[in-house]
Amino acid sequence: MQQHDKCTQAKSAAAALYDRYASSITAALEWENFSALTERQQLSWLRRVAHNKLVDRYRSAVHLPAVPLERVRKTVRTEEALAPEQMVLRGEELERLYQAVGSLPLFQQQLLQLRFGEGLRFAEIAVLLNKREATVRKLCSRTIAKLRTIYEQQ
Repeated sequence: MQQHDKCTQAKSAAAALYDRYASSITAALEWENFSALTERQQLSWLRRVAHNKLVDRYRSAVHLPAVPLERVRKTVRTEEALAPEQMVLRGEELERLYQAVGSLPLFQQQLLQLRFGEGLRFAEIAVLLNKREATVRKLCSRTIAKLRTIYEQQ
């Protein structure tokens, strides 16, 4: 029964990834030999495609200009009608959070980016990282706890 749940979970995660990477997967489905692969081989292939797409995204992100924190602060300030003191405090809190996230290991920063920046569900992240969903949940929980500790120590 547990194996069936894993298979169902993997299929739903693969379906979600299909939505994100439809063009690449469509090309694969048109590939004659794809249907000759076993279900396990197909899932393995889909994981590899998703992983490669993730790597491509991070590689291309290096070339994209970073948004300066000051610009983010200005955006936050214009969106909220805060008193001047509140705006200064909010800016300081954002700066602390930015530094705390920056002090995390790269893997944990990427995990936070996938979860909160990209809005991926745990199942989708698990497929990308080739890990179980429960493992990803624990990693994310530990990362947030570590971030909270770093943030509070500042």
